[in-house]
Formats: sequence, C-alpha cells, structure tokens
Amino acid sequence: MFKKCIIKIIILCLVAFGVNAENKVVLFGDSLMAGYGLNKEDHLSTVLQKNLNNNGLDVKIINASVSGDTTAGGLNRISWTLSEKNIDILVLGLGANDMLRGIKPNETKENLEKIIKIIIDKNIKIILAGMIAPESHGKEYRDKFNIIYSNLSDKYSLTFFTFSSGRCCLEARAKSRGWNASKS
Repeated sequence: MFKKCIIKIIILCLVAFGVNAENKVVLFGDSLMAGYGLNKEDHLSTVLQKNLNNNGLDVKIINASVSGDTTAGGLNRISWTLSEKNIDILVLGLGANDMLRGIKPNETKENLEKIIKIIIDKNIKIILAGMIAPESHGKEYRDKFNIIYSNLSDKYSLTFFTFSSGRCCLEARAKSRGWNASKS
C-alpha cells in the first residue's frame, strides 16, 4: 500500500511537470528509495519505471539512492550525482537517517537547503519527499523536524509530499505551476 501511494504521488508530480519521452528522473535518497532489503523487482525505481512505462511515459529512472545516507552524505555526493547529463527531475528523499540518529533539525535543514540550491542552479526540477518524525526524540525535536520540508517547499516553491513508516500523505505543492494535488 505504501509503495503504491508513493508511486502514484510521483507519477502525479511527473505528469504535472509535463514529462515526456526525453525526461530523465533521478531518485536521490536513502534506503527508502534505494530498496534496501528488497528484491530488485520491488525497488521503487524498478516499480516506478514499470508504472511510468505502463502509463505511456518513456521516462528513464536512475536510482542514485544510498542506504543509510544522511543529508550530510547527500550533500557530499550531490554534485557527482548531477554530473549525469540531461537530468530533468530529481526526487529528493533524505532526512530519515538524520532523524533516526537525532541529528539537530537545523543541521538537516541546512544540508537539505544546500542540496536544493545546487539542484536549482542546474535548472533541474525537484520533488521533495519529506519525512515525519515520531516522538522518540521528544515533542520539541519532532516539531522542529517536521516543519523542515514544508518550509523548504514553501521557500523554493517545490512539489512536496511527506511519508512515514507505512503511511503516506500527499501535500503536493507546485505553486509556480498552479497545481494543487489535493484537488486531483
């Protein structure tokens, strides 16, 4: 159910961006996107590629996700990842490991913002996949962490959705395109 929800959200976002046969999409995240512990046919990239093809979209999906990665690790490898030619869209899904390790929310936000700026400088569209923190680190931590993604989405007018263990909720925002997924 969770994977189907994520796939539907990404497909909706890609359609909203007006993808076509020439589009290349990079998944840039952690184990949630890398497919850690899953058979290759169950990886998000494989299932997403198949679903896009079945929907008549000949989009190339590149899985540049690394299990266990943090936003700091992502920041260290984003420029290398973007050396791939002709990337049109990047799905950014980092932060879960920051949260699990109790990394200060401000540090996570700063790393994500630097990554976002690097991607924007390359004229690549971004779909931001946000995380929702549990209360295991306390309410104050959770509250500070949970606003990171919506604040960055608002600041940079990014398409945005959140997901957490087993649940997925669409909060897509693409203000610059006038698209409201809650009305879809």
